[in-house]
Amino acid sequence: MDKKAVVQLRVMFGGKDMSKMMKQMGMDMDEIDAEKVEVHLSNDKKLVFSKPQLSKIEAQGQEIFQLQGNYTEETSIPEEDIELVMQKTEASKEEAKKALESEGDVAGAVMSLQ
Repeated sequence: MDKKAVVQLRVMFGGKDMSKMMKQMGMDMDEIDAEKVEVHLSNDKKLVFSKPQLSKIEAQGQEIFQLQGNYTEETSIPEEDIELVMQKTEASKEEAKKALESEGDVAGAVMSLQ
């Protein structure tokens, strides 16, 4: 069963009714207790979900994870950029990271710390 069908089932049936129907269709769903979930994107950004609703659905030999909740988007700074700024300026790791966050690039961070 694809994700769209699972979503449609959730709309049609709630709670126990949906769980019962999913079991009949050979699907198993477990709730996962999670405090925080981070999704790292390919553009050096990450989505941070605090106290999310996380479910694992097993169907037709595949595992599907469903994540719901409010999130914040954060930009992660590559470790090599932090280290380069530290080398060029003799700044601490925290100082280099703050400079990169405020300036947006290595050159700007180095100039702001000199």
